Amino acid sequence: MQKNRLEAFSDGVIAIIITIMVLNLPIPDGATPTALETKSLPVFFVSYLLSFFYVGIYWNNHHHMLHATQKVSGGILWANLHLLFWLSLIPFATAWMAKTWISEPPAIPTAVYGFVLLMAAIAYYILQTAIIHKEGRHAMLAAAIGTDWKGKCSLIIYATTIPMAFVPSWGPWISNTLFIIMGLMWLVPDKRIERVIEKHGE
Repeated sequence: MQKNRLEAFSDGVIAIIITIMVLNLPIPDGATPTALETKSLPVFFVSYLLSFFYVGIYWNNHHHMLHATQKVSGGILWANLHLLFWLSLIPFATAWMAKTWISEPPAIPTAVYGFVLLMAAIAYYILQTAIIHKEGRHAMLAAAIGTDWKGKCSLIIYATTIPMAFVPSWGPWISNTLFIIMGLMWLVPDKRIERVIEKHGE
């Protein structure tokens, strides 16, 4: 099967996810600069910014992965839906963590946010594995991914943020710091797939 509809559907869902996140930002009560001086708005905006970059990173990597994919199968379609399911929960996890943040990050919403990121990372790995299984170990994607130390390291760190969030006082802060570090790590463009595509002249 061709991959065109999968790409178009995925792009549409990701665009809706970003739209839902921005709609969760609280609207100021007035039209003056002082109306922006609320405790919740900065927290909501920072949370939105972090999640926006996460969703953007997934869209970027998803685009590159499918560019190195020739055809899709039924298993790949379901694996892609599995990924989109967990990405669609990011707006909920983002809004819950921001809404309950009073003076410090809350434990349970922080753990839920980490769980959603972990499951999205697992879903991405499953999709990647399904594509490689379909196309073979000598296909472009398999050659580009290699040992995928970056992806495996991400799974470990996301899993660490969940129990860490329940450590009294400083635990949720460490979890949120790890979220930022992981976002920055993936924000650096991954050139592996681009190099393989250029090598194959596509």
